Amino acid sequence: MKKDQVKMSLGKGLILSIVLVLMAFFPHQMEAHCDSYDGPVIQDAYKALKTEDVTPVLKWIEVKYEKEITDLFNKTLQYQTGDKQVYQILEKHFLETLVRLHRQGEGAPFTGLKPAGTTEQIIQMTDAALATENIDAFVKKFNAHTEQFIREKYQKVAALQLVKDTSVEQGRAFVAAYVDYTHAVEALHNILEHGSVHAH
Repeated sequence: MKKDQVKMSLGKGLILSIVLVLMAFFPHQMEAHCDSYDGPVIQDAYKALKTEDVTPVLKWIEVKYEKEITDLFNKTLQYQTGDKQVYQILEKHFLETLVRLHRQGEGAPFTGLKPAGTTEQIIQMTDAALATENIDAFVKKFNAHTEQFIREKYQKVAALQLVKDTSVEQGRAFVAAYVDYTHAVEALHNILEHGSVHAH
């Protein structure tokens, strides 16, 4: 492989790794995803209720919560063909309990179910890539956005470096930009070294 191709490959790998860093920096976006009606947890719950099979939702919770969810699932099913209002109440309770236990297993708070459409656009794009089994379009769009994000941080600190000693104010501006830039790189390094993207 030619040197330019190697650089390009490494560059793409770096940019994709930055995605993981951003996920670690902003876990609340993932919380909203898990809590929303169009998120994968609730979509799997609807699938389970429709097929009367609890299996699809068990993967979202820890083993210690399986009995609680299974019992509540079976109770909810009993009212599926009964009074519509009663069933809607039980269904919502089941969904809330499932999401709450899922978040609890991650060590994150549950603040209620979120309306469909409130999921961050970037997460919608990652889900769309999985649904269509096509990562190329997503990577192309997100690579451009992420590269711009990193370049802007670099360009800011590089420009301030030229004037950092002209005044205390300029020096402090440089330090703030330098810390922002280097901490982003440090976080990326930690992700690459330890392979963890979860942060709560």
